[in-house]
Amino acid sequence: MNWEKIAADLSTETPSKIILLVMDGLGGLPLNGKTALDAAHTPNLDDLAAKSACGLSDPVFMGITPGSGPAHLSLFGYDPLKYTLGRGILEALGVGVEVRKNEVVARGNFASHNQGIITDRRAGRIPTSENESLCEKINAFLETREGPRIRLYPGKEHRFVVKFSGENLSDSLSDADPQKENKPRTYTQPHEQDAQHTAKVVNSFLDDLTEFLKDSEPANTALLRGFAKYPSLPSMQDLFKIKPVAVANYPMYKGLAKLVGMEIVDVGPEIVDLFDTLDEIYAKYNFFYIHVKKTDAAGEDGNYDAKKAAIEETDKHIPRLIGKKSEVLVVTSDHSTPCLLKSHSWHPNPFMIYASTAMPDAVVRYAERTCGQGYLGRFQAIYSMPLMLAHAGKLKKYGA
Repeated sequence: MNWEKIAADLSTETPSKIILLVMDGLGGLPLNGKTALDAAHTPNLDDLAAKSACGLSDPVFMGITPGSGPAHLSLFGYDPLKYTLGRGILEALGVGVEVRKNEVVARGNFASHNQGIITDRRAGRIPTSENESLCEKINAFLETREGPRIRLYPGKEHRFVVKFSGENLSDSLSDADPQKENKPRTYTQPHEQDAQHTAKVVNSFLDDLTEFLKDSEPANTALLRGFAKYPSLPSMQDLFKIKPVAVANYPMYKGLAKLVGMEIVDVGPEIVDLFDTLDEIYAKYNFFYIHVKKTDAAGEDGNYDAKKAAIEETDKHIPRLIGKKSEVLVVTSDHSTPCLLKSHSWHPNPFMIYASTAMPDAVVRYAERTCGQGYLGRFQAIYSMPLMLAHAGKLKKYGA
C-alpha cells in the first residue's frame, strides 16, 4: 500500500485539531507482578481510556526492537522501513546544528572507562554545564589537529553531537558503542568500501579524545552512534495538510520533528512545562506532538519508581488536554523501555484515541494488558496517523 500517495490525495485542510501525547518508553514488563504503568496511580488516564478506543501498536512489526527514529516516524505516518534516519542527524537538528551535504554527524555520549572497559555509558549523567565546559575544551584541542574538521556541540547531560566536515565522508558506519556496560570500548567499522576512510577518521578521533580526557572523571571517554548525513523526507504539511508543532524538550525529538516539517517551540525541562507551553501556543497550530522523555529515561536506568512517578506526574495534566476540546486526543508511546531490560524492546505500546467518532470499548484501565483487549486490537503504528486524520475529519472518501 502506498500510504503516502493515498495521504496526499485524500488529506484535506480543516480547522480541526489533533493532540498526540507520546510518553516515551511507556511500555514495560512486570516486576513483582506489575509494570510501572500497572502500578502507577493514573485516575485521569483510566477515565480517558473508558471513553476511548484502545489497542496496542507495534512501531515496526512484531519482534522488532526500534530506535527512537523509526518508532516516531511510524507514529507520524512515515514507513520506518522506507526512511532510515541516523540518530546523529536527529540530535544535530535538535540542538540547532547546521548540516551540509559533505558533512557527517553522530550522537555522542560522554562515558566512563577503566582500562578500556566501559563502566558507565552515560558518565553518571553529568550536568549539562559540565558537558558544555568539556565540549569547549575539546573543540579548542581539535583545532590543533590535522585532517577533516571536527566539532562537538553539547546537548543535555552526557549527550553531545559531533560533526565531521570534509571531502569523501560516508555515513555507512557501525556504531562506536558497545551498547552495554562492562564491555571494551568499541571502534566504528565501515559497512562499505567507500567508508573506510571515514572509519579511520572517526577512530583516530576517539583515541585522541580518550587520551585528552584521561584525567577527566567521570567523563573520560566517549561513545558514538547513529552516523548520518542529511536525509530528505516529504513534509507533514504536504502529506497531511496540517500545521504541526513539536512540544518537546529533548534535542533529538526536536530534530526528528524538524525533519518532517514540524515547527519547534522552546520548552522548559520539566513535564509541567510541556503542558504550559501547549496552553500558550494552542491557537496557532492544529497538530500537536507532545513528548514526555522522563518515562524512557527511567526505564533505561532500570528505575521502576522513577518511571512510575513520571507516569503519575503526566497523569495529573491529562485534564488539561481534555479541556482543550480538540477533535482528537491520542495517548501512546513510541516504543517500550522495560525497567527489567534497561533498554528499548519489541513489546507493543498501549494506545488510546479519544474522539466523538471513536468507539469506546470495555477498557477502563490504561495499561499494557488492558489496552490489548480494546476495540483497535493490535496494529502497526503507521496506522496511527490515518486514524487520527480520519477521526479529525481530515480524510476524504477513497474511490467512487
